[in-house]
Amino acid sequence: MAKDLAKEIGYTYIDTGAMYRAVTLYAIRKGLIDDTAALEKELPNIRITFKLDPVKGTPRTQLNGEDVEDEIRNMEVSSHVSAIATLGFVRTFLVKQQQDMGKQKGIVMDGRDIGTVVFPDAEIKIFVTASDAIRATRRYDELEAKGENADYMEILKNVQERDYIDTHREIAPLRKTPDAIELDNTSLTREEQKIWLLHQYHRIVDHDNSRD
Repeated sequence: MAKDLAKEIGYTYIDTGAMYRAVTLYAIRKGLIDDTAALEKELPNIRITFKLDPVKGTPRTQLNGEDVEDEIRNMEVSSHVSAIATLGFVRTFLVKQQQDMGKQKGIVMDGRDIGTVVFPDAEIKIFVTASDAIRATRRYDELEAKGENADYMEILKNVQERDYIDTHREIAPLRKTPDAIELDNTSLTREEQKIWLLHQYHRIVDHDNSRD
């Protein structure tokens, strides 16, 4: 949804969830999932960037110059990312990078703390939600389309566990801000939600431009 909007309006798309997944993948590879002190020391060695896919026109996550877009979406990373995202030093490290990315504006940023922590003064905040079952189904279909073996019940459990951890963490918990526009896209198609989101974008941006 965020990718579609960015492409439509000519903005840069930033998937902050991919950044936390990249740190998680780095920790898995280095055997640091349970050694937070060592992970904190390793942070300066982690460089996360995004490279545009010339065919699809979408950004792919790069970890220290390596394309890890597909690997960070696997279930092993998914099962650990929320725990890594609760670590204050990881959030501070990545939020600083995200805020630097947004200084020039012209971006659509996707993540669980964008409206509350990263850009509390963003011009548009959209809080997107859907039922656990439909989110798990979409994730299952995505993995199957990539040719990966997927277990629906495992994915559903992961979705529910991540939500619980992210909404109950002490640092930057997942929550809707009072000024965010909520969209429940459980029963919407991608085209329907694209139309809805473009309407919100033009409603706010066109209104602001008319006052300039």
